[in-house]
Amino acid sequence: MGNNMNGTRNVLIGLVIGGLAGAGAMLLFAPQSGKRTRDAIQLKGTQLRDRTSDIVKDALAQARFDTHEITSGVREKAGQLKQHGQDKLVKQLDRVSTALDAGKAAVKAA
Repeated sequence: MGNNMNGTRNVLIGLVIGGLAGAGAMLLFAPQSGKRTRDAIQLKGTQLRDRTSDIVKDALAQARFDTHEITSGVREKAGQLKQHGQDKLVKQLDRVSTALDAGKAAVKAA
């Protein structure tokens, strides 16, 4: 899960740097008017924001899924351990009961 979040962060950083570099290059090499350049930059900024938003939503959904899977696994393991402990307790109580019965029988026979 930690690797996935680092990968997502790296993608986001790459998108931001790429978007800024693209906007800067567009300003430097744009043969159109300032208004058209500003409109194009605004459009690219909106597209970058939308892509970043989608990536963040996907990363959050993946993190929620991973958290659910881990939580389910922990609950299942806890249930197994609880059952195992109960089984051991029943076996020990059976042994104690058998020993008591044997002790009672020995006292009666004496």
